Amino acid sequence: MTSPETAPDQRPSRRDGDVDVLVVGAGITGIYQLFRARQSGFSALLLEAGDGVGGTWFWNRYPGARFDSESYTYAYLFSKELFDEWRWQEHFAPQPEIERYLNHVVDRFDLRRHMRFDARVTSAAYDDSSGTWTVATSSGIEYRTRFLVTATGVLSVPYFPDVPGRRDFRGESYHTGLWPTKPVDFTNKRVAVIGTGSSGVQVIPAIAGEVASLTVYQRTANWCTPLNNAPITAEQQAQLRADFEAIREILNTSPSGFLHPVHDRKTFDDPTDERLAFFEKMWQSPGFSKLTSNYVDLTVDHAANALWCEFIAAKVRRLVKDPETAERLIPKDHRFAEKRPPFVTGYYETFNNPNVSLVALKETPIVRITEAGIETKDGVQEFDIIVWATGFDFGTGALARMGIRGRDNLSLEDHWRDGPTTFLGIFTTGFPNLFFPGGPHAAAGNNPRYNGDQVDFITEVLVHLRDHGYDTIEVDAAAEERWTKMIDAGAAMSPFGEISYYFGSNIPGKPRRYLLNSGGRPKLLKEIRRVFDNDYEAFALSRSADSSHSGDGSERGPHNPG
Repeated sequence: MTSPETAPDQRPSRRDGDVDVLVVGAGITGIYQLFRARQSGFSALLLEAGDGVGGTWFWNRYPGARFDSESYTYAYLFSKELFDEWRWQEHFAPQPEIERYLNHVVDRFDLRRHMRFDARVTSAAYDDSSGTWTVATSSGIEYRTRFLVTATGVLSVPYFPDVPGRRDFRGESYHTGLWPTKPVDFTNKRVAVIGTGSSGVQVIPAIAGEVASLTVYQRTANWCTPLNNAPITAEQQAQLRADFEAIREILNTSPSGFLHPVHDRKTFDDPTDERLAFFEKMWQSPGFSKLTSNYVDLTVDHAANALWCEFIAAKVRRLVKDPETAERLIPKDHRFAEKRPPFVTGYYETFNNPNVSLVALKETPIVRITEAGIETKDGVQEFDIIVWATGFDFGTGALARMGIRGRDNLSLEDHWRDGPTTFLGIFTTGFPNLFFPGGPHAAAGNNPRYNGDQVDFITEVLVHLRDHGYDTIEVDAAAEERWTKMIDAGAAMSPFGEISYYFGSNIPGKPRRYLLNSGGRPKLLKEIRRVFDNDYEAFALSRSADSSHSGDGSERGPHNPG
């Protein structure tokens, strides 16, 4: 294997596997980090466990998988030429188009030669004497890097519930987050789908017309509302390109990372008839606008939230013909947005098909998986295919499984035994030169926008270190504590409840700690400005013992406690 090629204005190529910046993960965030590192003159390499680019959009290729953020708001904004040349076909693109787009980006900016596929990271160890990381992969190849960026994402470790006999099933079994590249043939098959979260509610209507029978196993219902997808017309395509600069400005400054305008009224400001008309407008609106453009008190006033929930429940009762099924599809254990709200196309109507049935697991729990199918307390039902739509070990799942060892051989999983502690959702103390954009303590909203802010900041940090002769950066423990306390305090103000996987509630034994940043982009960007304004006081910057830079030792500014 050869080292990455360098541009004429960069330093000469290094020996194999020895780079300035090593990125892990070829999703939206990792690709952007590789681009920014190369653009800034660093030698860089990206490792990816799969055999293609896309991250979430490589592994989640199940039928019905698609964006629930508008395609052009999820896409990269760093190049107007890229924005102009790619024509998204739908407002909410399906997985195949997303994968094509990301491959186009990689080839358009000549990044593929700086990527290594089928290279799952099995360990990453920090050497204090040299200030470098040694990263081992499943292929048996090791890499040494000054800076390690783990862009592994928050939804990259599929979760299988501990159901007795799961491995005994002799039919076909798939997890939505580990879908095969070869399409699955559902034609005239008896199919079970376990789970009705964001992936389950997409796959269910997508396959219902192909199967002989479809049995849906639901643990808890979700407040599903229509995605309201549509093709992008020629006129809309032209308008998007004409408005690029304005779109980029809005998306780069919006707290949620969406184009959706914020409403100017509270729920009870409107009389009943006007409120119902507005709710109908929201029901017909695209995707997340039902959360971001709804009444401003929707997530903070329980009475206001209850009215919106009543409106949705009435819609479900009209859409689903069987009253008992309809009631089982209406949540009874949480308010709207206490969990991440899924957006659907034809989901409720699917249950009107005579070959589709619903099993409420709280009423009829699964006893075990058998060789032939699924046994509940009511007996065994045989299946040809079981689809596990059971979610992910959110936030920390991938990072805790990479064998990361920091200063003094401290393991990341031990450091985070009681839940993640971070600064800016990027750094954690005891792990110099480690960055994890898009990981725990990121923000709710349109993920690429927030993750892109983190990548841009990381790149500025790397350039600062290089330009000032430093090799190592480590966050001060006090800064980490301050940021983590803000995260924990903000959890009480978050619309998401502890029932949400944003608290790790779907993983048995996982600490119940909030895994997002309730302060969102405004808090992140404010703290980033503070880092620059106070000349990196939240960090220790040092030169490694074997550094060729003049001088030794480290510099640490006093912690800024504000």
